[in-house]
Amino acid sequence: MQRGAEFARNLAGCQVKTHLQAQTVAAVAVGHQHNHQSVSSAFETIYRKQGIVGLWRGVNGAVPRVTVGSAVQLATFASAKDWVRKRKWFKEGSWMVALAAGMISSVAVAVAMTPFDVVSTRLYNQPVDERGMGMLYRGFLNCFVQISGKEGILALYKGIGPAYLRLGPHTILSLLFWDELRKLACYHPQHDV
Repeated sequence: MQRGAEFARNLAGCQVKTHLQAQTVAAVAVGHQHNHQSVSSAFETIYRKQGIVGLWRGVNGAVPRVTVGSAVQLATFASAKDWVRKRKWFKEGSWMVALAAGMISSVAVAVAMTPFDVVSTRLYNQPVDERGMGMLYRGFLNCFVQISGKEGILALYKGIGPAYLRLGPHTILSLLFWDELRKLACYHPQHDV
């Protein structure tokens, strides 16, 4: 139950984070400006104008993002680890195998997740009408189709460089530590008491 509540807070926080990150002075503004003064002000304004649903707007882009990201991360890590191991670049059991596999996996994760990041950001940041409905996109699929149709398929990869700088180290280190901890757990199995 606690993890569910934490998940809900994080998703609602994405809406506020995106509004605040997109905010700038009018001279350089791109996209819709929400003009929030602080995090608490953003939560209050979104809730007052759009209700609880407003805090969750864009979640239909975030859930597939995490699903695809996790699937790609685990599948490519396992395959990359086998591939690196077969090349015999590192001695058997070396942590460098997991590091190299994590580096390969991190590229795949960035490529797979960036379109979902772009769509989620557009959904989070679009202006809404008096009913709280998005004025630019009807939902995830509509946003995806509009972006690729109007701007081209490469528009779904806007920001892939910064996305990799965020996702790459996280993926590499998470997979490396996971693999090393797994080895330790297998090496030192717990005994029933």
